[in-house]
Amino acid sequence: MNPKRLIQYLLSAGIILLVLVIVGAFFLPWRLVNWGTFAWRPASTVTVAGEAKTQEQNKKATFSAGVNAVKDKKEQATDEVNLKITAITEAVKNFGIAVSDIKTQNLSIYQEEESFTEAGRQKQRLGQWRVSNSIEIVLRDVEKASSLAGVLSKAGANSIYGPNFTLEDNPEGSNALLSTAVADARKKAEILAKAAGKTLGAIITLSEGTAGQERTMQFEGGGVGGGGDMQPGSETVRKSVTVTFSLNEPIFLEDVLKQLMPKK
Repeated sequence: MNPKRLIQYLLSAGIILLVLVIVGAFFLPWRLVNWGTFAWRPASTVTVAGEAKTQEQNKKATFSAGVNAVKDKKEQATDEVNLKITAITEAVKNFGIAVSDIKTQNLSIYQEEESFTEAGRQKQRLGQWRVSNSIEIVLRDVEKASSLAGVLSKAGANSIYGPNFTLEDNPEGSNALLSTAVADARKKAEILAKAAGKTLGAIITLSEGTAGQERTMQFEGGGVGGGGDMQPGSETVRKSVTVTFSLNEPIFLEDVLKQLMPKK
């Protein structure tokens, strides 16, 4: 067919169809059509909490080792503490701890005051110097926790705190838990939507809750003396989310047709 004639044919058909629609609309008994009631209604939503958890072994232990000295002169107390803390640091390095996992935690230098009686009156005067220092050690092989405690004690530490067993940072594991928590929220929302006779729609709001950890540890034997066994234990890591979904009303074709049918 000639392209020009084809265009003319399509135009003619379109005009005829438009005329038929106009004529049909003019003669349709609009008064008999039940339009129902039109009103704005707030969107239906459902808000649920989702949770995911996993059990992970502790992979890291933290110790704190400190020394102190009390002397009449500040220099004497400072020198003694410096010598001891240096000896502890070297012992820790020789044990295999990286320099980046050793840091000064607390250094304190102050002069004490002492009370005395003079002419029947209570007075105060400056006394001895007290100096203390401590370092924090991160152990990345928790099987050696008991051995490290023994090294710190033998190196001259006056105070030892630890081990504090913790998890290593695991961003990939955290992201996986979040995805599982969202899936858990969706599953719960689908159950509620079905119970309400509706279907689940899109996510409207999504927020992350706090991450919870339940710690389980075991300590056996002599602790810092190095003679006991220290079990690192494990932690239950949790991730939670709060999700709001929209709810869709089910659409049935027969209901639509009933609304358009004329009243009898």
